[in-house]
Amino acid sequence: MAPIKKFIRKIFPRKLAEGLADTFRLGRGWFWRAYYGFPARSLQVIAVTGTNGKTTTVSFINEVLKSAGFKTAVWTTAYTETAGDHIPSPTTVTLQHQSALQKFLALAKKKNVDWVVLEVPSHALDQRRIEGVRVEVAVVTNLTPEHLDYHGTMEEYARVKSLLLRDYDAKWAVLNADDKYFDYFSKRSKAEVFSFGKKTGASGVMKSINLSGAGSNEHFAAESGTLDVKTSLLGEFNLYNASAAVSVGLVLGLDSKKITEGIANLKAVAGRMEAVDAGQNFTVLIDYAVTPDALENVLKTLQQIAKGSVRIVFGATGDRDKAKRPLMGEVVVKSADFIYLTDDETYTEDPSAIRDAVYTGIEKAGGASKTKVIADRKQAIKTAFAESRQGDIVLLAGMGHEDHRNLGGKQVPWKESEIARELLS
Repeated sequence: MAPIKKFIRKIFPRKLAEGLADTFRLGRGWFWRAYYGFPARSLQVIAVTGTNGKTTTVSFINEVLKSAGFKTAVWTTAYTETAGDHIPSPTTVTLQHQSALQKFLALAKKKNVDWVVLEVPSHALDQRRIEGVRVEVAVVTNLTPEHLDYHGTMEEYARVKSLLLRDYDAKWAVLNADDKYFDYFSKRSKAEVFSFGKKTGASGVMKSINLSGAGSNEHFAAESGTLDVKTSLLGEFNLYNASAAVSVGLVLGLDSKKITEGIANLKAVAGRMEAVDAGQNFTVLIDYAVTPDALENVLKTLQQIAKGSVRIVFGATGDRDKAKRPLMGEVVVKSADFIYLTDDETYTEDPSAIRDAVYTGIEKAGGASKTKVIADRKQAIKTAFAESRQGDIVLLAGMGHEDHRNLGGKQVPWKESEIARELLS
């Protein structure tokens, strides 16, 4: 929490404190917009929010736009890209400061980009970090429990997410018709809705889905015609991400061939089902899955394509939503054959307490016999590799693209892909 927010909450009643904090944010946002010359006024923006799949969806949209001949600027959790200049992100922080966003938009304006594509987390919406940005297309990928330590309830979490559909002048809202909160978002939206999903009646219907170890494909049936969508990214959840991007292309009136070409152009996203190949006879994948829903989606996909066992190395993050920890444990028991419970980022919490909370869910789901608890993450990965056999898949979940871990409140260098390669060599 920012020092100013802590100070305000300490000396004022809650409702008054929230009002003052909101006023402060509005004033601070106006200052930074003015400082950088109100860059968003001359930019076309697509904004993506949701619980899971935001970074990959933004990446698909970026490739679709570039395939159609547009110059783009992109901000995601994993990287930023401006007119082709790709810069990896070392953290999981997205749009943390209004000043950084306005600086990014000013650069995008200077580079004369045609489109800006932003990944927008719920905290950024709640704290008005994108205030002053006019959105052409707003995308909501899905909504499942996350950040409830901050929002309190799913109802509040959904309300905050829906602000993207109401407060930023969006002309189009691209929504997941198969998501539990579709009706809520559709009713809340002030923009025209284009829906996608397997559900009959969606604006774009996902049909003839085929999943394999080489990728995923579908037929996407819309009023304008049926698109043959193919991606090298694994899993049905990635077809949903691709379908969101296809939907954006359609509402923008892009050529269908350019849309499918753009989807096919995305070969990988750092820390998202990222393969590590050092010549071993089993598969190693790194993924940023940090919610029960994300873990379930990834593990189900791996069970469908694995020739051997599915093994997972994972833990839960400290100082974050504690209620999801047992749920994470339950989920992995259902879809993983072997579990290596370890530390993720502990921040200021007792690591053993975090592991114990996850293990409670593992025990509840009857997975104790296939679980090893190894506090040291590197040792846990090493053990998983040592026990793997030909055809197995080892999923390293949670750290994704990050280049450090917060352990005990201190930043410790850590790059999961490099650690994996070191242990495999």
